[in-house]
Amino acid sequence: MSSPTGPASGLPVRMPRPRQPGRHRRPEPVVAPEGAPALVLAVPGTPGTATRSLAEEAISIARSELPGLDARIGYLDGDDTEYPTLQTVLAHTAAERAARVGQARAAGREVADPDGSVGVVVPLLAGPDNALMRRIRQAVMDSQAPVELSDVLGPHPLLAEALHVRLSEAGLARADRARLFTVATAADGIILATVGGEEAVQAAGITGMLLAARLAVPVMAAALDQEGSVAAIAEQLRGSGSVQLALAPYVIGPEVAEGLLDSAVKEADCASAEALGAYPAIGKLALAQYTAALGIPQPSDGAPVR
Repeated sequence: MSSPTGPASGLPVRMPRPRQPGRHRRPEPVVAPEGAPALVLAVPGTPGTATRSLAEEAISIARSELPGLDARIGYLDGDDTEYPTLQTVLAHTAAERAARVGQARAAGREVADPDGSVGVVVPLLAGPDNALMRRIRQAVMDSQAPVELSDVLGPHPLLAEALHVRLSEAGLARADRARLFTVATAADGIILATVGGEEAVQAAGITGMLLAARLAVPVMAAALDQEGSVAAIAEQLRGSGSVQLALAPYVIGPEVAEGLLDSAVKEADCASAEALGAYPAIGKLALAQYTAALGIPQPSDGAPVR
């Protein structure tokens, strides 16, 4: 039996460690504030099992970074049965908040009228796409829910990292420049393929510069949805001395029309990496857009979003 001054039996007592002062002190874990708006991931493209799995993986990563996060998925082209539309998800989120307030008042509690956003809509897009963003804004307006709409996920250093990993997985780039080994199939010129027209190409160029610094090879952006864009960039790279090209899809996946990537590979006559897909950076950047919109602390110590 122990006493406040020590163990009666003479055995040592495990005492709690004092909190470490100064800059080496371990930071307190960040959790979602109580009653915080939901993160609603706006997923473009025709929904299916692969798209749902990708979106759920991104949401899972966001929740692991910020415990207590209310995260939901809304599909731009959903059917409101298996794949709920963005408009329906937003309207349902607003109705749930109103119901909670009603229940609290029915229980005799004094509750103020709901105020502020019920959610932050984060587009599942690596770069700008005016056509898709117009549809997302329309869904937000049609829902009549008080929500905020964040920016797209890129450009960002984490996306350059993701592109590097996808290229290395395909055997088209060294996994680590610091290691002294060669990859026989490594590309000496990268076509960064995006969708969304000229604005998307310009935005992709920022991430392309970061990727070029990682790989020490030229990287140029092209638009998958502009006829001749990929072929022109391939010709430009070859004209400047690149012999072995590779296509790096600067897209998450669902936003690309079926067949576009295959056509681009044939057009450029080169190998290709996979789309970004469910790379962990996608979930982290979606959360970063959410926390930035609400002004709450970033749970990780990664690079800030622009």
